[in-house]
Amino acid sequence: MPDKKPPVHTVPNPDGGWNNKQGGKIVSRADTKAEAQRKGREKAKKDGTEHRIHNKDGKIANSNSYGNDPNPPKDKK
Repeated sequence: MPDKKPPVHTVPNPDGGWNNKQGGKIVSRADTKAEAQRKGREKAKKDGTEHRIHNKDGKIANSNSYGNDPNPPKDKK
């Protein structure tokens, strides 16, 4: 069974702009949140993992799964 990649987190950079982090390492940077989200989504899809998008205050605002979802929706409507 292949190793599961850690989730990609789109987080604010304290020095300005936004970072995408995976396993505690910065995997990409962007000037805008929208651009960082796009890059983070691409990385999460490529790795088949979760993409967690944070607000400026650091709290998770949104989460998307691009692989084996640990919490799939109960209703299939």
